[in-house]
Amino acid sequence: MQINIDFMSIHIREVRNNADRKAFVALPFRLYKGNPYWVPPLKSGELKMLMPEHNPAFEFCDAAFWLAEKNGKVVGRIGAIINHLSNQKMDERMGRFTRFESVDDEEVVDALMETAETWIRAKKMAGVHGPLGFSNLDHQGVLVEGFDEIPSMASEYHHEYYHRHLERLGYQKEEDWLEFRITLPEVIPDKVKRVSEIVKQRNGFQVINFKTKQEIMAYSDKVFAIFNQAFDKLFSTFHFNDKMSKFILDKFMPILNPKYVKLVLTREGDVGGFVISAPSLSKALQKANGKLFPFGFIHLQKAINNPVEADLLLTGILPEYLNQGLLALLISELYQSYIDNGVKWIETTGMQESNHVAIQGWKSWDHVQHKRKRCYKKPIPY
Repeated sequence: MQINIDFMSIHIREVRNNADRKAFVALPFRLYKGNPYWVPPLKSGELKMLMPEHNPAFEFCDAAFWLAEKNGKVVGRIGAIINHLSNQKMDERMGRFTRFESVDDEEVVDALMETAETWIRAKKMAGVHGPLGFSNLDHQGVLVEGFDEIPSMASEYHHEYYHRHLERLGYQKEEDWLEFRITLPEVIPDKVKRVSEIVKQRNGFQVINFKTKQEIMAYSDKVFAIFNQAFDKLFSTFHFNDKMSKFILDKFMPILNPKYVKLVLTREGDVGGFVISAPSLSKALQKANGKLFPFGFIHLQKAINNPVEADLLLTGILPEYLNQGLLALLISELYQSYIDNGVKWIETTGMQESNHVAIQGWKSWDHVQHKRKRCYKKPIPY
């Protein structure tokens, strides 16, 4: 179903070709120009996410995207997604709005949201929620706290008026993600070291450290198997198939420094959990301004090789090991590697407010909860 509609002075047109996709991706670069906190994504990666030939999520998702124009100028954008795997898992009929960006204009916002809701309603969905992406490793949540903080590369930044418009239109909170900034000590406390040794000896755990990306690749299938189990009950998640796993791996592997990826083997030799972290690329991405060439890759490589800050991207623990100290062991081992290499601060990505086990793990360290993202929902009976 293609939608091209005029709302008073706003013209909504569906994204249908490469020129439209480029305009869709380019809009935030104009909306946040000069903003010291926004972190530009790489345009090439954003374009691929919109293209079925590159993004395997289109095999189990329906999706459409639109641009809003006023006086011949693009002033807003939005997408809509039906993730059938997520709906099957949750036994619900929900559509997602995604990648919403707009000028601060009620007429523009209303036209964009009505367009997405109309498309979702036509798919016989009972409600809409978002912002959510194709998966929980895609764009999700709108910023509601922390507008004077730089996000991690895997998080979001939005103008403060975004969430106010959503609430004006009747959207209500469904889920929040909290983000923390952790200040690392100069040395790991002796108490933490002793506890880590006790955990290893009592449970027969072995920490795996890496020197090369090839070594990490050897464990990739097991990592995604744990990911599917560890995230099974969390909001907006679903099991990744092999194509999705490879897509995510290809996206994140280039930015990893093997020193900051840790696995734990159980007494039986199985992988019981992992933590994937990476040097912070936020400031490097600001310098790159959406492009790898001619100089963007230089800024990124410097950040990867000589970090002062880091991002905690993903942690997964098999459910049967949650109460055996495995998370604390992984974190202490990771922090030791960062301290050894001069890293001072770590930014977590969003952790669900209801995920008390994960949140408690960071509260043992010097931390501040400084950002909050929100997913909103609204019924749309058809």
